Amino acid sequence: HVGEDSVLLAQVGNEVLAVGASCTHYGGPLEEGNLEGDTVRCPWHHACFSLRTGEAIAAPAFDSLPCWHVERDGDRVRVLGRKEAGSGQNESPQKASPAQPANIVIVGGGAAGFACAEMLRRHGYSGTLTMLSDDESAPVDRPNLSKDYLAGNAPEEWIPLRPDDFYSGQKIDLHLATTVDRVDVASRNVFTADGRVFPWDRLLLATGAEPIRLPIPGSEQEHVRTLRSLSDTRALIEKTGPAKSAVVLGSGFIGLEVAASLRARGLEVHVVSLDATPLQAVMGPDVGAYIRSLHEAHGVHFHMATSIAEIGKSDATLRDGSKLSADIVVIGIGVRPRTQLAAAAGLSVDKGVLVNDRLETSVPGVYAAGDIARWHASGSDETHRIEHWVVAERQGQVVAENMLGGSVSYNDAPFFWSAHYDTTIRYAGIGMGWDDTRILGDLSAGDCEVQYLREGKVIAVATIGRDSRALEFAAQWAAV
Repeated sequence: HVGEDSVLLAQVGNEVLAVGASCTHYGGPLEEGNLEGDTVRCPWHHACFSLRTGEAIAAPAFDSLPCWHVERDGDRVRVLGRKEAGSGQNESPQKASPAQPANIVIVGGGAAGFACAEMLRRHGYSGTLTMLSDDESAPVDRPNLSKDYLAGNAPEEWIPLRPDDFYSGQKIDLHLATTVDRVDVASRNVFTADGRVFPWDRLLLATGAEPIRLPIPGSEQEHVRTLRSLSDTRALIEKTGPAKSAVVLGSGFIGLEVAASLRARGLEVHVVSLDATPLQAVMGPDVGAYIRSLHEAHGVHFHMATSIAEIGKSDATLRDGSKLSADIVVIGIGVRPRTQLAAAAGLSVDKGVLVNDRLETSVPGVYAAGDIARWHASGSDETHRIEHWVVAERQGQVVAENMLGGSVSYNDAPFFWSAHYDTTIRYAGIGMGWDDTRILGDLSAGDCEVQYLREGKVIAVATIGRDSRALEFAAQWAAV
């Protein structure tokens, strides 16, 4: 400690470096993280920081760590004063080349779009930078919308990724509630539905995904909601005031997180799902059964291997004719990528927008990132499209580097986390197509590593109570 400040000391070769001890994302304890060369990764959400400059070099953190001067005297190490901001030792390097593009347009106001814009300015891009978002709100911390914010445990000031004046201060021309009508790759223009035209030299498509809604009778009613945006969550929170009961359709991560959050607000909650076990396809039956038991211990009722046949004004009828009280119905059965704009522009699309390892599409100068991007994973002949928040942010950062003349491949291990009351699952790797699982530790005690294997090879892990193991696997995965 230096006064009131907690400081992390890290030995890199013969040097000892000193930075702030808490991750700037949500305060994760960096002493429990991993050292990788002269960087440190947070054990909670895998943000990566430079130990030399404090820079947040990989999302989900964007704010730098403070740095301190260190003096060596034999075996004694002294931590001296904090380095001044602007000293040149705690600043991001300026990477923009003299031949930087004059106009960059980003279509999308989610994780990938924000991370790209932030990194462009951080690395010295000085040209015209435009973000076109059909959302009503500036970029927000979407994972929190179904977790603490919906549960009432996170104030709204935590939700924006940056305050409103950030965009004007960084000369990011952010246009909200703006629908892009089409992209013309020949003239290099983006056309909006209200008749505006935005020229581009480099373009990022980060249009994200939209919730799937089923044609269930009654699903058009006001109390039937999906959850994707800040306005969605605000509307849902408003409805929880007079509500006493809720039905959640879907037992995936979003559905279960919403169920936990609504229970925290005191509602009776029923989860309805076609699956036999929650999270079965992704996590396997053992983990699914464990997560179900956590929710049942908190009063959630499960109705598996069925669906909703009809939604009334205050109830939901299941396929077997039984009725559940439902002042609120939340549809959480997944999302579909918004690839229509890319397809209409003539980009190569196949279950996502196809990109190379630099995240560039089939049209030079046009990039895709986030939920719509489909790329070749490191060391694999397969293409993947991953709907993870951190994946989208880091892909946006890679696009920024490449727009400025870099040649950076995206090869991070996909990572996500999911919170269920006091239990958090951390998942690293790509587990699609696993044919076997192996549990190390005690799942029932919430202390384990679950390995997902295909043809005998571990392709992903999920950890509960073993954060460092998820970090280690992610580092190994990226090194392949």
